[in-house]
Amino acid sequence: AVSWYEEFQRLYDTIPCVEVQALKEHNDQVLHLSFSHSGCLFASCSKDCTVKIWSNELDISLQHSSNMRPYNWSYTQFSQFNSDDSLLLVSGVFVGPHNSSSGEIAVISMENFTLLSRVRNKPYDVFGCWLNETNLISGNLHRIGRITSCSVLWLNNAFQGIESENVNVVKRLFKIQNLNASTIRTVMVADCSRYDSPDLLLDYEEQLAASSTCPVFDLGSDSEEEGAKARAAPEAAVQELPGGGAVPAERGLQQLSDGVAERRLGPAPSDAELETKVAELFVRNRTKPPEPNLLPTDSNSKTKYLIFTTGCLTYSPHQIGIKRILPHQMTTAGPVLGEERRSDEFFDSLDHVIDIHGHIIGMGLSPDHRYLYVNSRAWPRDCIISDPMQPPPIAEEIDLHVFDLKTMKEVKRALRAHRAYTPNEECFFIFLDVSRDFVASGAEDRHGYIWDRHYNICLAKLQHDNVVNSVAFSPVEQELLLTASDDTTIKVWRSPRAVRVRQARRPRPRKLLFSWLLNQKS
Repeated sequence: AVSWYEEFQRLYDTIPCVEVQALKEHNDQVLHLSFSHSGCLFASCSKDCTVKIWSNELDISLQHSSNMRPYNWSYTQFSQFNSDDSLLLVSGVFVGPHNSSSGEIAVISMENFTLLSRVRNKPYDVFGCWLNETNLISGNLHRIGRITSCSVLWLNNAFQGIESENVNVVKRLFKIQNLNASTIRTVMVADCSRYDSPDLLLDYEEQLAASSTCPVFDLGSDSEEEGAKARAAPEAAVQELPGGGAVPAERGLQQLSDGVAERRLGPAPSDAELETKVAELFVRNRTKPPEPNLLPTDSNSKTKYLIFTTGCLTYSPHQIGIKRILPHQMTTAGPVLGEERRSDEFFDSLDHVIDIHGHIIGMGLSPDHRYLYVNSRAWPRDCIISDPMQPPPIAEEIDLHVFDLKTMKEVKRALRAHRAYTPNEECFFIFLDVSRDFVASGAEDRHGYIWDRHYNICLAKLQHDNVVNSVAFSPVEQELLLTASDDTTIKVWRSPRAVRVRQARRPRPRKLLFSWLLNQKS
């Protein structure tokens, strides 16, 4: 801003805090909202098992509704438009037992609203996302033991009915081992080529100098010690030989067996501890090393980051994993099952891990993909996790962390104002969104919240009658915000300035009455 007066006007007059419309076409909880890139359409997902597409014109109106119950879905939970707005990805949850984790991704054409393809997705809270115009990412989960599993991320062609047998419709992207009941969830893609022209550059030197509560581990670092600390649980650190080399897996298993035998009279490790230690020893020599030089150096780089929640201590998501996707991996063409890796490399390693020390309940990227915003509920400061099936209690306050994906550092102290009350086992995702100047989030306290990205302050509370699950800014007009709630409504919020402008455009009733009288006289 040129002056503080103009800055005051921006903060007072351009915040989307005036309710202008309430959409009540859903008849159950509304879980997610997503805008098209043009801002002309948006989609909503709900527990009523429909995905609805809305037209964003002078007044928002319903354009189409797709019922997913015929495909054995329980409800729809997430949607995303592809980059040219021609296709809509819709993620849902299958009907099944209470503990079922299976879901499916459907692709809908925006030209005629026909269903083009369906892809299995497990666990369902991987959600899925677009990698480019025609390829989407889904997940699968394979159980190895009681608390050990393997997550496979797949690249799928949106058009599954390809006639040529030489063109793959699916390709394995990454295969990652999970320890201590953790799984990969909530995948999203960040485009590195947009970093060097950020919409807003957050520069908080005093905050960078302060000690961060969210350490970032570069798993591609030259330091062997750093990588070991990031990958290993506190009680399962990588064993080192006296000469400095790592213990081979076979010797490690023998040492573990001897150690258990020697402690027969003492406290024996639990089954979970044994399984985790064996899994770590197995994966040590069976994992493809991280990609070197993760941070992008070429401003025209076509590299993208795959970002997801994960963990290493317990089943609740408490870490953010980052894996670089190279240009040759962005198509289903080429080897189907990753023949380029050695035969003994079963798993891919993560390139970066961000430890949040709390339960992650939401993530969102800034419009320039430079900054990652993370909703989390913190664990107690000095908590120790002895049982992966019993994570620590989580705080009611929601912390909103901000990370710079170019430097892989936290650049802002956590924003606070919103709250959540559900315990670990019932914790659910609260979707947030980021515009050029603002960041917004839902909460369990029946409000949506808006913060200013420049000043780190809460600007507005947006009221609902129940939990606010999702928020969405228009990508072309940040003075328009949508909020979705368990009260079954979608509320439309505009800034005071936008409301005045729209009212000025509408014809005044007095003028219409005057023209009607003139016509009657003539």
